[in-house]
Amino acid sequence: MQFNGKTVLVTGGTSGVGRHTARLFAGHGATVIITGRDEQRGKAVVAEITAAGGRARFVRADLSTHKDVQWLPHEAGPVDVLINDAGYWELGPTHETTESGFDEMFAVNVKGPFFLTAAYAPLMASNGGGAVVNVSSMVASRGAAGMAAYSASKAALESLTRAWAAEYGPRKVRVNAVALGPTRTPVTASMGELLDTLAAASPLGRAAEPIEIAETIAYLAGDTASYLTGAVIPVDGGRVSAL
Repeated sequence: MQFNGKTVLVTGGTSGVGRHTARLFAGHGATVIITGRDEQRGKAVVAEITAAGGRARFVRADLSTHKDVQWLPHEAGPVDVLINDAGYWELGPTHETTESGFDEMFAVNVKGPFFLTAAYAPLMASNGGGAVVNVSSMVASRGAAGMAAYSASKAALESLTRAWAAEYGPRKVRVNAVALGPTRTPVTASMGELLDTLAAASPLGRAAEPIEIAETIAYLAGDTASYLTGAVIPVDGGRVSAL
């Protein structure tokens, strides 16, 4: 798995799965562009990558704001691989979900990836091809109390994955997704014991480490997955298949 000469844009690359994904691509030769809201964290990831001999830069962008989504491709420039990892959730019963929370979930989880892909997929096609990998969740395909709006946003992202595969496949742009199960990240740390409870229900009986998700993302973006498009790969320890 080599990405020498490739440029990879990782949204949400300042923490968790995105951070590990950025580091992994850089370790395999890619030039990595990291986006996120927190400039300090973004610069810290860039420093980690460059200290290890990799190439990276940070572009601050708030993907809940359409202005930033439109501006980002101009600032980041052409890329060979787009990783739509940035995500937002506001969990709770449907009747307690706020309009602002609902809007932000769909802005970050659906609208942002939609318009970034709209900007980048044609450019990739004109340059001979490329890859898009979307980061979804197992709750996109199963009911989960307290996650209605979040689940719907991820289900929309998976639907877009299939549509884009059909739309851009003839132009040599592959589009796939990973559907995460319980994963240990700074965000899920706030779940406390609930994360371990959810993870224990999977056949593997444990939560994923971010690097395990990153490895699957990199596989989908690489040449070894050259005949794979329109797929949603569950990286959940077997939880969805067993329930």
